[in-house]
Amino acid sequence: MGDTHEDQVRIDRTGAFGRRIVRAPAPAERGGDWQVRGTALVTGGTGGLGRHVVRWLAAEGAEHVIVVNRRGTDAPGASELAADLAGSGTRLSIVPCDLSDRAALARVIDSIDPAAPLRTVVHTAAVLDDAAIDTLTMEQFDRVLAVKARGAANLHELTRDLHLDAFVLFSSLAGTVGAAGQGTYAPANAYLDALAEQRRAEGLPATSVGWGVWAGDGMGDGPLGEAARRHGVPGMSPQDATAAMRTAVEHGDAAIVLADIEWDRYHTAVTASRPNPALSRIPEVRSLLTTRTAPAEATDPLAVVRAQTAAVLGYASGTRVEPHRPFNELGFDSVTAVEFRNRLNAVTGLSLVTTVVYDHPTPAALADHLRAELGGSTPDGTPARPEAGPDLTTDPVVIVGMACRLPGGVTSPDELWDLLAEERTTVGPPPPERGWDLAALPADCVTTASYLDDIAAFDAEFFGISPREAMAMDPQQRLALETSWEALEHGGIAPGSLAGSRTGVFLGSTGQDYYALLTGAGADDAAGHAGTGSAGSVLSGRVAYALGLEGPAVTVDTACSSGLVALHLAAQSLRNGECATALVGGVTVMTTPTGLAEFSRQGGLAPDGLCKAFSDSADGTGFAEGAGMLVLQRLSDARAAGRRVWAVVRGSAINQDGLSNGLSAPNGRAQREVIRQALANARLSAGAVDVVEAHGTGTPLGDPIEAHALLAAYGQDRARPLLIGTLKSNIGHTQAAAGVAGVIKTALALHHGTVPATLHAGTASSHVDWTAGSAELARARTPWPDTGAPRRAGVSAFGISGTNAHVVLEADTPPPAEPRATGETAPIPLAVSGRGPEALAEQARRLSVLLDGGTDPVDIGWSLVTTRTRQSHRAVALGRDRAELAAALTALASGTSAPSVVSAVAAGQDQRPSSSSPARAPAGRGWDAR
Repeated sequence: MGDTHEDQVRIDRTGAFGRRIVRAPAPAERGGDWQVRGTALVTGGTGGLGRHVVRWLAAEGAEHVIVVNRRGTDAPGASELAADLAGSGTRLSIVPCDLSDRAALARVIDSIDPAAPLRTVVHTAAVLDDAAIDTLTMEQFDRVLAVKARGAANLHELTRDLHLDAFVLFSSLAGTVGAAGQGTYAPANAYLDALAEQRRAEGLPATSVGWGVWAGDGMGDGPLGEAARRHGVPGMSPQDATAAMRTAVEHGDAAIVLADIEWDRYHTAVTASRPNPALSRIPEVRSLLTTRTAPAEATDPLAVVRAQTAAVLGYASGTRVEPHRPFNELGFDSVTAVEFRNRLNAVTGLSLVTTVVYDHPTPAALADHLRAELGGSTPDGTPARPEAGPDLTTDPVVIVGMACRLPGGVTSPDELWDLLAEERTTVGPPPPERGWDLAALPADCVTTASYLDDIAAFDAEFFGISPREAMAMDPQQRLALETSWEALEHGGIAPGSLAGSRTGVFLGSTGQDYYALLTGAGADDAAGHAGTGSAGSVLSGRVAYALGLEGPAVTVDTACSSGLVALHLAAQSLRNGECATALVGGVTVMTTPTGLAEFSRQGGLAPDGLCKAFSDSADGTGFAEGAGMLVLQRLSDARAAGRRVWAVVRGSAINQDGLSNGLSAPNGRAQREVIRQALANARLSAGAVDVVEAHGTGTPLGDPIEAHALLAAYGQDRARPLLIGTLKSNIGHTQAAAGVAGVIKTALALHHGTVPATLHAGTASSHVDWTAGSAELARARTPWPDTGAPRRAGVSAFGISGTNAHVVLEADTPPPAEPRATGETAPIPLAVSGRGPEALAEQARRLSVLLDGGTDPVDIGWSLVTTRTRQSHRAVALGRDRAELAAALTALASGTSAPSVVSAVAAGQDQRPSSSSPARAPAGRGWDAR
């Protein structure tokens, strides 16, 4: 077999053999004449192909034709067939019979009049239940095989002792070469071919015909036939088909293909996803494999595009191709797109990617791209050069605080880093407390996903919210409140200190289905609060209201890019002076399985819930829940306040796919351009960025498009390969929170100098031309590349809405720290506060954990005084060293008195989240309301 990559191999005592299709012998080499006589049995004879066969048998001299189908004379086409044979001299019987019922079929055969014995069997019956092999169910196999395979086996066994002239099985080209999406039909037909070979080996007549398409009838009629014709298998006339069937029987071959094939188009269709060496001995295919078209100079790129579009679609002239109509509306699919790309490469001498029609979705747009590529010019719409963008280097926007709630029990950035370091994934079934009726969901609904823990828990009293209003609040609003508070404290900002300030809130959200859940349960207690509790616009407004913030408050819904678009808008607002501090986040909670059911119906979800980004095993995205929150300030303000800077936002950009190949289809050109615009705004070259946190959803179409965009935008003229990773491989696609979660991961990676591993990426996608640039997947935990320059990374998020976002982050270079004074240590005060005595004790226990973990006591004391909002119940724990402070905190946590603890109660203070007084969703929401 040499160096070929065989997909079908037979190994026996004589060696190993690969499968090849060869031309059938010439008609002169026939093995005998087939004289139609006696009785003929035709299965599925009232179907499109079966009716042609019955009429042909009658015309050839059959005395009696028995048609077997499930519904007998009630079957569609039965009355027309009876009318056609009236007066022909051939007796017609239409008998109801389940071919998979051996006893029933035996009764039909036994009833045949010996005076006109059974001489011919033609098995045309078939059922289609198309699906890709990795989505098949046993029920689908049973449905198709019962008719095709079990029916044929029963016919074989019940007629093997009869003296038949012909035993014809209607197989399919799909069983010989394969066909996309026919995971049941193709093997059923392959069985027919094998059965014919077995009968021939036993000395019995048998001919299995692998049909192409019959014009106007059968399964070749309608969309299936139209697709076959586009892919190079035009329909045969019934007259030519029946004549060819006679010839095939007379040749004496067990298995033969009868099809009208346009090999240039068909070979491209069959080999679009993988090579098919079985076709390599067809002369026309061999010519295609060896011929190299010399590059031609295209004087009019639009004329070239229109001409090649017409050739692929079978139009007589390119004038029928509308320049501004998207390719998908013209009739393109994934196979024709590959053929089209191949034709353009041959004509122009370019090396266009397979996804070129997704990047340039109309003939006019593609022509502009070709014109630029052929002429070396820059197409219109290229982002402004770096010198034209705003100067962000003097006072850039920076991230000073972060908070998150993510699957796997992650409640803080540190816990997220632990999850990444341990290379954990978080998929599982829906939590039982959701109360979903899984049995009522469609059979194909994927509910394996990454869920948040205990989304019902919420300290309503802490935020001044009544239990009645809390019940009506979407969990996404609750999470936004909690993570906003925590992000501010993480950034060293006391939340209560921002009341009345022009602090902005920019939150991403992509759906609010809690309202349907609330009203569906008949929650009368929610009246008056349900509207504000579920409105997307209130998501940002709720945070601004609770904290008293008076800057911009914006809820962004661009689907999966919402969080990163919110970051871009917040950075612009900070630069324009609309706010001095901005809260930026995204949140998604799936309170009902509606979204899961819809995306499952579209085939967009991985059955195991895992995102296998940029890998050959990518089979759909894995949905997840989550919330992420960032605190942004200008660097000068952060420095003046002495805040830690987690990352510098060097540049960002957003754009839209515009007119593309379908509303939700990704657009590689737009992705590439948004990256270039972000780099221009950051005043950086592509080579200055080391790592990209990709969108990377794990879909077979979206990942190659994104990979090609990254290779084009980042992968050229680099000293080191770009490292590509995605958090989705750990926690799934958190939808509106995905962009912000990716930013938090990237900020942590910049801080630790480590690129976390991207999981489930063992074999890089073969649909990506990885040689088109210098980039590689970060399959293992990797030290950050040492380039001598500041660490830099890009973060991408692309929405199903068509809105794309890209952000360039840079590690901060802090000024030298001032040395701390040494000498005799004074008592260190730890100011503790909480909403109630239980919350005060709980806070003391949390501080004890920090102290035991090695955190500097002076840092703890400073942070408690300068960054924490004071609550109604307060205490101060005093100690000169770690041991004395630990003893004071232990006394405070246990409620015992000690000389080192001073306690007080104050009224009217701001509040913070605690675990002391949870308010949960009410009974009837599918959650534990205890």
